[in-house]
Amino acid sequence: MARFFEAAAANPAVLRGRTIAVIGYGNQGRAQAINLRRIGHQVIVGNQEDESWRQARADGFETLSMDAAAARADVLMLLLPDEIAPAAYRELIAPHLAGGKALVFASGYNITYNFIEPPREVDVVLVAPRMIGQGVLDLPARGEGFPVLVGVKQDATGNALATALAIAHGIGAFLPHGAVVESSFEEETLVDLFSEHTWAGAMLFLLDRAYRLLVEAGVSREVALLELYASGELGEIGRAMSTLGMWNQLKLHSHTSQFGQLTHGEQFIGAQADELMRKAIAEIRDGTFARRWAAEQAAGSPEYHRRLDAVLASPVAAAEKELFARLGRR
Repeated sequence: MARFFEAAAANPAVLRGRTIAVIGYGNQGRAQAINLRRIGHQVIVGNQEDESWRQARADGFETLSMDAAAARADVLMLLLPDEIAPAAYRELIAPHLAGGKALVFASGYNITYNFIEPPREVDVVLVAPRMIGQGVLDLPARGEGFPVLVGVKQDATGNALATALAIAHGIGAFLPHGAVVESSFEEETLVDLFSEHTWAGAMLFLLDRAYRLLVEAGVSREVALLELYASGELGEIGRAMSTLGMWNQLKLHSHTSQFGQLTHGEQFIGAQADELMRKAIAEIRDGTFARRWAAEQAAGSPEYHRRLDAVLASPVAAAEKELFARLGRR
């Protein structure tokens, strides 16, 4: 059973007098930097000179190159995309690591697959929000928290867990409706990639197929899109799941809807689905996917671009562009 940390377990004073460098000022980086500064921690930003750099400056942060920020910091929060973090780490971060410093990751990916191998004298911890960056920013601003997974890969100082919990506190995870749950780099990588490789991707392709079949059956493109997801109802159902539970949210639907979902939904999930999900778990654990993605990037990502271009040129994408323009969303 997972261990939940109470707010009393977090000691913000662990970060007192320590400079925190947020390396990468994207959605997560910006949100976490602002939250940490809001409660009084000393935060600087490390980023390349681009739009994110300008945003950090506009937000009032001392903004440096990544290597300069790494040299200044005691706690380095590596919030770069998984695919670019290893090169940035090797070239800009690693030369400035020394005993007593802490590396904080929001994703287990690069540590799990040894794309980043920190020196033994630094703490290596996981603080992984289960929330998009905008939510990490907005929820604490109105006094609410969000779930975070924390873990320790390397405890060089004896204070690694304390640092992780202090960071979780600083970004707002212990606020009401939040949760701080013990995990590991390996577990976070497994559940994160598993979702991406199974139900999340399957849902997108199922909706795409449903759109095609509804139009084939004579339904207008606009009505099909609004029914499937464009109305926003799908998002409301997701929010209801997070508060009421996956099955209890059915009570918000009509009895006709409930009966239809209960009698028809399960037939789309057969034995093959179990086999495919087990295969996904195996390929995540043995590194098959990580090696495939690394080789894809080394080749210039041709399969990624081919597949993305195909779905962006699909009938459902063309139809939603017209509908969203009419609704004033684009």
